[in-house]
Amino acid sequence: MATIARTSARVFYYARNVVRDVVPQALFRRRLTARLEQATLSDEAARRRLNYYNKLRDGFAPSANAVRISKLPFTPTMYYYDLKEFARYFDPGLLIDVEFGDVRDVPKVPTIVKDRPIRDDDENAVIMKLDKFRHFQMPADTISFADKLPMVVWRGDLNNPIRTRFLQAVRDLPFCDAGSHKPNAPAEYAKPFLSISQHQRYRYIVSLEGNDVATNLKWILNSKSLCLMPRPTYETWFAERQLEANVHYVPLDPDFADLGEKVRYFERHPAEAERIIAAANAYCRKFSNERDEQAISLLVLYKYFALSGQIEPDPELWRFIES
Repeated sequence: MATIARTSARVFYYARNVVRDVVPQALFRRRLTARLEQATLSDEAARRRLNYYNKLRDGFAPSANAVRISKLPFTPTMYYYDLKEFARYFDPGLLIDVEFGDVRDVPKVPTIVKDRPIRDDDENAVIMKLDKFRHFQMPADTISFADKLPMVVWRGDLNNPIRTRFLQAVRDLPFCDAGSHKPNAPAEYAKPFLSISQHQRYRYIVSLEGNDVATNLKWILNSKSLCLMPRPTYETWFAERQLEANVHYVPLDPDFADLGEKVRYFERHPAEAERIIAAANAYCRKFSNERDEQAISLLVLYKYFALSGQIEPDPELWRFIES
């Protein structure tokens, strides 16, 4: 259920992007050189992130299914607007392979995606910050760990076996408030909807992947609650692969049999829980620098177009990318 603030933010998101689409796009293209020069002022961490999202090293040719920037698919709308926000700085005739939605496998050709499976041969999945209005919602949490309810909470759609297995494992645990708020949820798992702020009242919040990544993971790690989850198998712009077990989150076994043991441990050792929470919060902060986020986004696309042979890379900028 959307709050008034969230609804207002959604209206602003669409209004801003509609305006960007109707103004002469040449205005953005004239600013590309200046924006890229500014991007080279980014620090080493930003350069590492660029080359993490875009791992391509060799030249390639766009596929027969590639589309021109001027013809990017308009649906899902938020994917279109989030990619167009930065693609509009480049020549509208440049070709780009895109795959919107939940990506379950690595594309066969270099492709712009929102997410990719965590595996070694993932170079063709070039990550951009897509569907960010949904995935990068990270509201502040004002309740200290000590003042939260000493319980576990989870809500979500039962759209994969992992989530059903979790509810089966915890259904009889008195310290767990877990279930699905979806209308199609089986009666034994049905629970009322909880907002993010209502989740934040609990000390322990479980994050479970759905069709790909867990949408709630970012705001959990940005909260003062402790995140418990199995090791991630997909990643987005949030670079879930780089999250470390027992550093940023508490790992759970695939059968969730260790959930009670983990909760009892951190109830006895709250300082350790707060250490993990602090590290998780610090991890989230690197996504809050909007200048870096924009610079990295432009550079991801610049590297893609340069390696596809569609633009001649500036030597100084390319040294920054490859250094």
